[in-house]
Amino acid sequence: MSYGPPVATLSPNHTPPRRSVASWVTYDLANTVFALGVGSLYFPTWMNEAGGSDTNLAVALNIAMVVVIFLSPWIGAVGDYTGKRVRLLIPTTLVAITGTFFLGSVGLYPSLALFSVAIIGFNLGGVPYDALLPDVSTPATRGRVSGLGVGIGYLGSAIALVIGALLLDDFGYPAVFKAIAVAFLLFALPSFFWIEERPRPTAGIPRPTVGSIPRQFVGAWKRARSFPQVARFLVGRFLYTDAINTMIGGFLAIYAKEDLKLTDAEIRSLLGISIVFSIAGGIGGGRLVDRFGPRRVLHSTLYLWVTTIVIAVAAGSNGLVYLAPYIGIGAGIALGLTWSSDRVYMTAIAPPQHLGEFYGLYAMVGRFATLLGPLVWAIQVDRFGWPRATALGSLALFVVAARVVLHKVDDGFSLREPFSTPAASGS
Repeated sequence: MSYGPPVATLSPNHTPPRRSVASWVTYDLANTVFALGVGSLYFPTWMNEAGGSDTNLAVALNIAMVVVIFLSPWIGAVGDYTGKRVRLLIPTTLVAITGTFFLGSVGLYPSLALFSVAIIGFNLGGVPYDALLPDVSTPATRGRVSGLGVGIGYLGSAIALVIGALLLDDFGYPAVFKAIAVAFLLFALPSFFWIEERPRPTAGIPRPTVGSIPRQFVGAWKRARSFPQVARFLVGRFLYTDAINTMIGGFLAIYAKEDLKLTDAEIRSLLGISIVFSIAGGIGGGRLVDRFGPRRVLHSTLYLWVTTIVIAVAAGSNGLVYLAPYIGIGAGIALGLTWSSDRVYMTAIAPPQHLGEFYGLYAMVGRFATLLGPLVWAIQVDRFGWPRATALGSLALFVVAARVVLHKVDDGFSLREPFSTPAASGS
């Protein structure tokens, strides 16, 4: 199937309205409140106290991830076809908010089902959200806006912690979940009304229907293979997100507690250090992206990840507890740099008429990595009985492999306006 040429080009002098940029950035804060408050912190704790098992949580997450993996390319293609991504952002966000609001109020298994629904809405919302980056930035400010979203977004982690501190002891988990849902809604509302979408090419794009979801899933990968830069980037992204998601998904905290012998208070302090440096990494990384391009920033960040992992392995293997703050600092900076640069990287190499669809694949490989990484860790530690330091060290190999795969992915950052016809060709 062939696809028509872009039908719209924009002047590189176009400047997005400030409130449009601010609304997009604020949404990053909104979904980070959910990510930490529900996904990483309070719901797993509530579930254990309610009598649930780790298996219950794993099943709920896996069901959600399978749905996200299957639907992400289709959601992106719908945005490409209609040219209206905010219309997709609103319902997916409301699904996440509604599921969150009733968590803990309806019993264990209904709450697990609601948790899955909320995770699905949260992740699917990220597809049109990331694809809106060209609408709220120019080629000269793309990294700065992306980095600002990441940096401000990490403030959402602090908001989630404050909500728990104020409500948990006196009112319990259901009140915490309701407050997080309300915070999610309040911070997301500006994006519903004030993000101004720019005209985008839609000619020749097939109409995505519900019945076409399986075909869209397969077709998206076939189209990605027609653009070698995109295909290599997706493989590389899978490799480094496999390592990153495994660490921030709780395994680095377990390593800190069991191998570094840190107390719960010390781990919380380490988390606070990481959040502060993640904010700095996101905002500073965005400026670096605008100056040097996303390729150089992301590739350099992968070296920082390897260095941080090596320090963590050395610390845990030799009882060098004094290295713990450096691990938190390194991981925090690397997180901010990674997320501020990799979505700009994707914007720079993706053909504009398929940007949403390919952001669906971008989200998909991240979710699949969330499933595979913990499994690889568990096999090494639980099945083979290897030290956690070995499992952590193996993650560095994933990062090195990602760097090798990305070697030939040229962002062409200073040469290309994302709404002009891309240099790559495909069919």
